[in-house]
Amino acid sequence: MPPAPIRKVCVIGAGVMGAGIAAQVANAGVPVLLLDIVPKGAADRNALAAGAVARMLKTDPAPFMSPASAKLVEVGNIEDDLGRAADCDWIVEAVIERLDLKQALYRRLAGLHRPGTAVSSNTSTIPLASLLAGLPDAFARDFLITHFFNPPRYMRLLEVVPGPTTDPGLLKRVSAFCDHALGKSIVRCKDTPGFIANRIGTYWLQRGVNAAMDAGLTVEEADAVMGRPFGIPKTGVFGLLDLVGLDLMPHIDASMKALLSAEDAFVTGHRDNPLLTRMIGEGYTGRKGKGGFYRIDRTRGKLRESIGLVTGVYEPSTAAKLPEAAAKDMRALVASDDKYGRYAWAVMGDVLSYAASLVPAISDDVAGVDAAMRLGFNWKQGPFEILDRLGPAAVAARLERDGKPVPALLRAVGDRTFYRVEGGALQFFGVDGDYHALERAEGVLLLEDVKRRAKPVLRNGSAALWDVGDGVACFEIATKMNSFDEGVLKLLGEAVATMRERFKALVLYSDATNFSAGANLGQALFACNIAAWGEVDKLIVAGQRAFKALKYAPFPVVGAPAGLALGGGCEILLHCDAVQAHAETYTGLVECGVGLLPGWGGCGEMIQRWASSPKMPRGPMPAVAKVFETVSTAKVSKSAAEARSMMVLREGDGITFNRDRLLADAKARALAMADGYVPPAKPEFRLPGAAGRTGMMMAAQGYRAQGLATEHDMTVAGRLATVLSGGEADPVDTLGEDDLLKLERREFLALIKTRPTLERIEHTLTTGKPLRN
Repeated sequence: MPPAPIRKVCVIGAGVMGAGIAAQVANAGVPVLLLDIVPKGAADRNALAAGAVARMLKTDPAPFMSPASAKLVEVGNIEDDLGRAADCDWIVEAVIERLDLKQALYRRLAGLHRPGTAVSSNTSTIPLASLLAGLPDAFARDFLITHFFNPPRYMRLLEVVPGPTTDPGLLKRVSAFCDHALGKSIVRCKDTPGFIANRIGTYWLQRGVNAAMDAGLTVEEADAVMGRPFGIPKTGVFGLLDLVGLDLMPHIDASMKALLSAEDAFVTGHRDNPLLTRMIGEGYTGRKGKGGFYRIDRTRGKLRESIGLVTGVYEPSTAAKLPEAAAKDMRALVASDDKYGRYAWAVMGDVLSYAASLVPAISDDVAGVDAAMRLGFNWKQGPFEILDRLGPAAVAARLERDGKPVPALLRAVGDRTFYRVEGGALQFFGVDGDYHALERAEGVLLLEDVKRRAKPVLRNGSAALWDVGDGVACFEIATKMNSFDEGVLKLLGEAVATMRERFKALVLYSDATNFSAGANLGQALFACNIAAWGEVDKLIVAGQRAFKALKYAPFPVVGAPAGLALGGGCEILLHCDAVQAHAETYTGLVECGVGLLPGWGGCGEMIQRWASSPKMPRGPMPAVAKVFETVSTAKVSKSAAEARSMMVLREGDGITFNRDRLLADAKARALAMADGYVPPAKPEFRLPGAAGRTGMMMAAQGYRAQGLATEHDMTVAGRLATVLSGGEADPVDTLGEDDLLKLERREFLALIKTRPTLERIEHTLTTGKPLRN
């Protein structure tokens, strides 16, 4: 029997974390009551909570997935409205990290909350036992810790700490809501200081700073070592400290030192940092202040500077370049005897040893530790996965050579690894010395698991087709940024033919961070540079044929995007029968930004969607004008919810909040459509002709007059307007889908032959940023 639903949530504390949690609850479509204290002398007693909502509507990146979500947040204050928390199914406390304040609040809640109403703390440091000291047993049964990571919308990790008497049913209810509705990956933690991610992550930051100072490295050198070679975000150590705020570190350090034993490596490795103290005192608290270890000197043309760890003086920032082998391979980096290799080992050797020494104290198994670091600190691999890459036995031997203790778990694994694949299933090494299957939660289907136990149905160097069970196949792109090249389009055509024989539904999906960044611009630019226009034309035709083959295939096709779905990545979604999108899907037809226009059927698909909307006025112009506005400005949705307002997603399309559930949800949707499936009828278009083109260009001229559009933007807009207005056709003419495809192809080829468009493409490939020419 599924747990009872959570219909309303109360969040107490409207600071950055509390407000962010409230926003994510509202994003899930659940009403939320946000409370804070009454400011002294305030005319508006709800000013703090109301101000937090107003700020979040202006914040970028946005805590709300759409402005409509903010309407689900009701504001109030603790003095007048705490009693209203009794109407909620879950109460989240997110006040400042002071035990006395939290306990005072709990005593008030204990007298008013309904039995069975969950109460949780978002504390990151205070033990659960301390929070509950002196409180009634009935309150303790309804209490747990739910530690969100900032920002709550974007960070997937949720550390959950139940107490010894927490009601298992209540724990299941809250966990299910956070999983399905809020999209969190839940890691069960022990009631220990810092739980998992912060316990290891703050130690990593401490070691990263201290070892860099000891080695005389620059912050750029340290971040280059601690970043990409280990699969850690390029912010590394010092960039991350700037991001979270340098002024937080003394508070975290003090809290951890007070809670941990004197023998803990965090405590023994801690030392005062006069440079950090000085920077904080002078307002250099990171990105939220005047700068941090990095800063921008706007008096010198936005010059990026970094502070010398020895001199304490800002100098122009210089990129650090690691030896080629070390930059690509962590084993080569750690083995090298230069300053980079010594620094890498000084930090990661200690961090990996520390992590191994903490199991099972902070987590029952290594898988929980790895998940926490991947999700909480965005590491591509957790500590034990990194140990497997380096070789556990090799790391243990080097620790011994250095005269450092080898944790019992590291000794126990010996010459083996912490993970292995047995019978197509992933297993992890347990504290009992045996291997155990890594169990996925019910309703979770990952393509990486499918790949371990099966071979692809079809494959080439760019894509693959996988059997994901129950008669459903999954088409996966495997190029850089999942871009479309000739190989992807070729295999897509082969997949359609194979599907007819063996499968009844198809899902387009990838475990990668991004669904697709669109066409392979590098391949197109190379063809243009040698004037191989025929090859460019072939790529356009191949894309048009492949996407229309999907649209009219005799089986349902469901797109399952996450992350970026741009250009061609958006166009293929427009050709699907349905879309099951991850909530964090950023999609749009962005071709105009690189001086092109959609060439694989996107124009016609968007016209058809807007024209069929019951909210759209009748006639040929309103829908076309809406498409022109969206496409000419290269608009990208900031969420799946916004993609729905842009008509990339339709009302019937689904949104999945938990990334790990996306493939399973898309598969279920495809199966539901399979029986009795009939392909869509081919559309016909009545477009506005020359008068419509003139109207669109007048709108573009308005942007030009405001300085928002360049001369080449006007050229691109003119070509786009030609397609959307029907080219040379009259408004009374009826155009078919093929007519629009020919127009797209003609105008695309005309644009890609212009010098400004080629300059835009080259600039985007080189810098990753658009060129305004």
